Amino acid sequence: MQAKKQWARLALIVLLAGLIAGCESDQPQMTRRPEMARPTMETPPPPPPRPVSPPPAPMRRSAPRMDSPAGSAVTIAKSAPRTVLVGQEFDYIIELRNIAGAAVEDVVLTEKLPGGLKLISTKPKADMAGNTVTWRVGTMAAGATERLTIRAQATQTGELVGCSDIAYKIPQVCVALTAVQPALEIAKSGPGEVLACDPIPMKVVVRNTGTGNATNVKVSDEFPDGLMLEDGRKSVSVDIGTLAPGQAREVTLRTKAAGAGRYVNRATATADNGLSAQSGAVTVVVRKPVLKVAKSAPAMRYVGRPATYTITVTNTGDGEARDTVLTDTLAAGAEFVRADGGGRMSGGKVTWPLGTLKPNESKKVSVTVNATRKGELRNTAVAKAYCAEASDEAVIAVKGIPAILLECVDHADPIELGANETYTITVTNQGSADDTNIVIKCTLPDAQEYVSGDGPAKATKEGKDVTFAALKSLAPKAKATYRVVVKGVRTGDIRFKVRLTSDQLTSPVTETESTHIYGE
Repeated sequence: MQAKKQWARLALIVLLAGLIAGCESDQPQMTRRPEMARPTMETPPPPPPRPVSPPPAPMRRSAPRMDSPAGSAVTIAKSAPRTVLVGQEFDYIIELRNIAGAAVEDVVLTEKLPGGLKLISTKPKADMAGNTVTWRVGTMAAGATERLTIRAQATQTGELVGCSDIAYKIPQVCVALTAVQPALEIAKSGPGEVLACDPIPMKVVVRNTGTGNATNVKVSDEFPDGLMLEDGRKSVSVDIGTLAPGQAREVTLRTKAAGAGRYVNRATATADNGLSAQSGAVTVVVRKPVLKVAKSAPAMRYVGRPATYTITVTNTGDGEARDTVLTDTLAAGAEFVRADGGGRMSGGKVTWPLGTLKPNESKKVSVTVNATRKGELRNTAVAKAYCAEASDEAVIAVKGIPAILLECVDHADPIELGANETYTITVTNQGSADDTNIVIKCTLPDAQEYVSGDGPAKATKEGKDVTFAALKSLAPKAKATYRVVVKGVRTGDIRFKVRLTSDQLTSPVTETESTHIYGE
């Protein structure tokens, strides 16, 4: 009875194993050896060991992923004679099947034989230690089977139960990841030296030197005092966007300087995930030419006299004054005579091309004019160069000078005793200025007596002197005529004297006219 119960239990196990195997439609059915008509005992597959996975790695978005095949396992099916005779050799078969969708590795089957069963041999050869038989199967491909045979001999009666223990390693379930790291590099360059009027182009190059995309990249620049963009802004921020590995973008910043000086500047690049980089320092030296014009001339000149202006142009700045040109516009009342230093007269202006003046360099020129009228000659000289301009003026006071010509002639010389003689006195201003308060005084000799006098002013007799009241003004080139009538009262060769004084004369002007008076 006990033996029947055991066989019934084995039959139920075989039936359940057959149902399980039937569900695996993609697995071939086991076939029994012809001589084994007894039911086959099959063990259910042990649960697969936990896969050994590599340590987690940072995942990249859109990285490929490998999934482990579902249902990895190795099943064991055993078959043996239903009964055996003590002392008779027999075989029982162990069949391993990989029902997983992927290969399994390091498959090891250990079979523990029961007491009362003597091990004769194994096929393939296994490691044997006492009643323990171990096959090191190794790797089994997906769907592969392994047939293991034990030849044994029963040494006693009763139920003999052998158990199998299987171990295997499921291949690692891996995910392929690529770790990337973007990195920013920024370089800034510009001219080392410029003039204050020059634009200052700054070039900024930002580059992704890493292995991943740098996103939301921005380039910013804060300018030092005195340096700015051409539109006057003191800072700038430029959106670059995304830079792929190895990709670079160039940004040009057009700046200008408020004045001469030394300006040091850096640019900064930032991106997502805290990326940042700063460029090296860029130093720009801004130089500025500064022109100074010094013009000199005599303080005073008389009308008609030449006057020379001396003009000196100096660059007092620290930058070259390129293409320097000096222009002197002549004032009204100045007549051009000559100019040195290559100066040319055209359209009332004298122009000198001075070329480039280096720092602290000077050039001197001169121009000579004639003053044609009284007043002030105010001349302005202007020097212009690239990025520099200056001017200066000089004033000459132009005065006129009276030049008085005094003439006296008699009309009837010689005259008869008792007859009248008329003297005509002419005063001519040959100078360039008015002569004022002109006074004519005539002195008669004893041989003559005063009869009358006329002219631009009233005549007055006092003794032998006839004096005309002061003539207020006599313009340049103008004349004043006086007449004095006398009577000869004695014979002889006499001298009629005329004396002229004025505000402009420092000493009197005198004239003498001789007259011969005769009688019987």
